[in-house]
Order: sequence, then structure tokens, then C-alpha cells
Amino acid sequence: MRKYFGTDGVRGKANVFPMTADFALKLGQAVGHKFLTIGTPPHQIVIGKDTRRSCYMFEAALMSGICSQGVDAILVGVLPTPAISFITRSLRANAGVVISASHNPYYDNGIKFFNAAGQKLPDDMELELEKMVEAGVPPSADHIGRAFRIETAVGRYVEFAKTSFDKDFDLRGLKVVIDCANGATYKVSPSAIEELGAEITVINNKPNGTNINDRCGATAPEGMAAKVLEIGADIGISFDGDGDRLIACDSRGNIVDGDYIMGICAISMKARNRLAKDTVVATVMSNQGFVKSMNDRGIAVIRAPVGDRYVLEAMKAGGYNLGGEQSGHIIFSDYISTGDGLISALQLLKVMIREEKPLHELAAGIVSFPQVLKNIAVPKKVPLKDMPRTSKLIDEISKELGDAGRVLVRYSGTENKMRVMVEGQNQDAIEKQAQDIAELALKELE
Repeated sequence: MRKYFGTDGVRGKANVFPMTADFALKLGQAVGHKFLTIGTPPHQIVIGKDTRRSCYMFEAALMSGICSQGVDAILVGVLPTPAISFITRSLRANAGVVISASHNPYYDNGIKFFNAAGQKLPDDMELELEKMVEAGVPPSADHIGRAFRIETAVGRYVEFAKTSFDKDFDLRGLKVVIDCANGATYKVSPSAIEELGAEITVINNKPNGTNINDRCGATAPEGMAAKVLEIGADIGISFDGDGDRLIACDSRGNIVDGDYIMGICAISMKARNRLAKDTVVATVMSNQGFVKSMNDRGIAVIRAPVGDRYVLEAMKAGGYNLGGEQSGHIIFSDYISTGDGLISALQLLKVMIREEKPLHELAAGIVSFPQVLKNIAVPKKVPLKDMPRTSKLIDEISKELGDAGRVLVRYSGTENKMRVMVEGQNQDAIEKQAQDIAELALKELE
């Protein structure tokens, strides 16, 4: 069991253990030492970040730890998480580090890693890094790395993202609202989409260190939808703080989540014989209606645990090229090996252009069953098997729903929250069932 790493790196409140400068220094030493032993010279590790004020502190600490092991630190500044995956591969670096807490509030932060292939580290390597942090990795007296900045990283990534958009198409005549969540996409996404010819209106693109994800972005897309209606745009696209998620809305202001985006793209890819094995990898959180919609069109759906790295593992194991999460992490592995909000947006826009259909018509082909998701702040994370009353209630509700619904209860891997999801045919009934589970769980956790 890992003590510090969750589903997406180490995460927590900045300046509160484990998200302290001291821990980041030790983590930098550990990752520097690890990739010094498994990589090939020149030993280099890329460091990128989002727009949180605390990123400066962690950037300096990680840089120091990495350089103390005789490894060079390449600083690329503010870039989306998937951009670090790309830059790491492009520069043939040994590893990449992202300083970000993704969709969390500004006062949180996190640290996650990519290997030389631009893929997130497996659980066993994260566990090894934890052990190295606890044991301590002495600095090298004989070898000290350098730190230097690359100023061209933004341009490199923009050009890379644009290569995922077919040269036969452009976005001329399309009005697009872009919500950058005051986060890591505030430069790259408007540049890429405007350069492809769209008329853009950009909101939440003035980060100040504390306004990232603040009532904006993929976790609060209502502002984007309102702006689409206000200016009569064709589509709205909304990213989270580190740019690996995409949530869209159509010209009528209807929210289009990750299930819909995956479904729309899967149908288009299958029609052109581009969907590997006619299969999509989703997670346990994806709506049963999405599964039915895919199955009705001859597309199989495989479920993976929550977390885009687990989606990627299933994609690699089965040889599939499309997968993702309802939350908007979508992996188009023909282009990149991690969730990428900008590339996902370009693929969705490409379908609209190719099919010559508005988003609401494309989304009409995907069914969504009534679903309730409650995110409950919890004082601690006790395994459900050790919560007999809550487990019993979950079993009772599951039996009551039968084949017409399902219950999924799990802890967040990145926050002190329990996620209670109930699907069924009656909205009022599943609202009450989800509330009953949440209330009982909180009582049992007291």
C-alpha cells in the first residue's frame, strides 16, 4: 500500500505534510536517483507546473533534489500536464514532473511523474519512490546537475497538438468559447484553436495564483455555458486547472461530459475504421446509458478503475486507442498516452466539421440514464468492508435497483472525500438513496 501517492500523484494542502518543500526536496532526490540508475545519459528530468502560487516553492525544491543527484532539471514553466508528457518524450528526457493539484482549489497542490515514454509511473515504482524518500537518498559530492529553462515549450506543444487535427479541415466559421479555468491551458489552448481558424472568446484566462478552478473550468462549466448562450457560440470547451480534462457544451448551453465526448468520437472513428477493435475503455463511473449507446452501435465497452493511468493500462493491454472518464479525462492514444484536454477538444471539433452537424445533434446519439453523484468530505478513509452498516445499506439498495441501476461508493484518490454514485430509472428515488448512503457513512465515520 502506498502512503503518499494516490490515483494521480502526491496531493494535499500546500505547506501541510506531505505537500511541504522539505518533502518535495526528498521526492526530487528520490526520483533523480531512480532515473539516474535506469535511464541513459544525458540524465535530464523535465519540470512543469500549473498557475498555483505554491508551485514556485515546489519547483525550487524539486529542482534542488534532482540536481543533487547529478541529474539536470529542465524547467518549462506553466504548461498543461499532457504537455509535460509530450515534452518529456520530445526532449528524450529520463522523466517528467508535473506540479499541480489538477481540479482542486488553489490552496492544494500535488506532484506527479511521467517516465521517459510520457506515461504515468506504475504503482510499484511509486511505492519504491516512497521507500527511498523515507530512507533518505544522500546527495552526490561528485556529481551535481544543472538547471535551465526552455522558453520554446509552449510553441512546441501547440504545434504538436495541432498535428492531431487533420490537415484537410480547419475551424473557419466556428465560434468557440474557451474556459481556461485560470490554469495551465491559458496560453496554449487559445493559441492552438485560433491558429486553426476559429473565432474564439476566452474566459478565465488571467491566473493570479489563487483563482485557479475558482467557480470556473471543467468542474464548474456553467459560466462557459452562459457565455455560449450570450454570444451565440457554436460550442464551449472547458478545461480543468492542469488541462488534462475537457467538458464541453453545445450551442443551446447543454453540458456535454466525458461520456458524450468519448461516444461521439468513438462513433465517428468506427465509421472510418479508426477505432481499434471497435472498443472503448471507460471506467466504473461511466453511465450505463453510455455503455448501451455504444453497444447498440457495435462498440464494446471495457471498464477500468478510476484514474486515467488505469484506463491507459487497459488500453495498452487490449490494443485499444480510445478511452477515458466521464469527468473528461480522455486518451486518444494515437496522439498521446495521457488525458489531454486540448487534443480531446480538437478531436470533438473535428467530428463537428467532418459530419457538418452541431454538437447537440451529435450528442443526441448518446443516451444517459439518471445518475446522482455526491462528493462527501470525510474526516478519514475507512475501508467500506469495515463499515458494516453502510455496506449493508449499499447491498440493500443495489438489490432494490436490480438490473435497472447500480450503486458505486468509493473514496477519492486525491481528496479526503467519499464519492457516492447511484444510477436508476427514477431521479427522485436515486437522489434519496444516494443521500441515505452519504448520511449513514458520515455517521459511521464519526
